[in-house]
Order: sequence, then structure tokens, then C-alpha cells
Amino acid sequence: MLGKTYDSQVCSIARSLEMVGERWSLLIIRDALFGGATRYSDFQRNLGIATNVLKARLDGFVEAGIMRRHRHSGQSGQHEYLLTDKGRALAPALVALSEWGDRWATDGEPPILYTHSVCGGEVGRQTVCAHCGRVDDPAEIRAVIGPGMPADRIPREA
Repeated sequence: MLGKTYDSQVCSIARSLEMVGERWSLLIIRDALFGGATRYSDFQRNLGIATNVLKARLDGFVEAGIMRRHRHSGQSGQHEYLLTDKGRALAPALVALSEWGDRWATDGEPPILYTHSVCGGEVGRQTVCAHCGRVDDPAEIRAVIGPGMPADRIPREA
């Protein structure tokens, strides 16, 4: 069973969860990416999240380099929370979660569609093979030990 942190896990999914795996995290990032939310009050109003939880999440995103805090020019003492490249790079993961939710967690049609702002085409998240370009079935995907795996964690069978 996993504890409150994933320190013992040698896994990029676990490392990602350390930064964005809390219940409200991806919803805050969703609102910043796709809803244009930048101010504390935007997130609080849109999500109805407790103020102490919101502050902790935004501070954590700033500390992790997912967002940067910027003094809002129009109102003294107010800050905007702007996504960094690291934060914007979460967009494909959110699109993938949306597609999964549209298929497995709802009974109706998708509530949100993602489109390319340049041409208007539909955006989806595909899993493709770098060699042949195809992955027809998720069962065709396997996990193999990568170069970042510590030698003492590699199973003898590998």
C-alpha cells in the first residue's frame, strides 16, 4: 500500500503524482489550461475549493515549477498564477484523461471537446509507436526497464 508519498517508487507515474496527484490538482491545471483562470479568485470561484487547500496547491505548483506567481499589474497586492512550459506540458495528459472519462465514466456524449485553435480540427490523444506509428490495442503496450532504473532495482529475471 502506498503511503502519503511515493519516495520508494522508482516510477515516473509515481513521481508525477507527487506533483499533481492530489484530488484538486488536475482541476486547477485544467482551469488554467483550458479555462483561462489565472487569479486565486478565479480558481476559488470556479472550483469551490477550500481557500487553504487552494493556497497549498498553488504554492506547491509554484515550488514545483508548474506555475509561476506574477504580480497582477491592475490590482495592488494581487497575483496571477501562470502556467510554465512544465505546466502546459500537462495538456496531453488532461486530454487523455478526458477521453478516458468520456468512454468509461459517463453515459452520454462528451461534455467538452478539444479543438486545435489554429485550424479548428478535433484534438485527441493517441498512443503511437515511434517505429511503425501504430498501436491498435492497449494490450500491445508493454513496460520495459529504461536507462533511469537504478541497478539495485532491476529484477534478476530482466
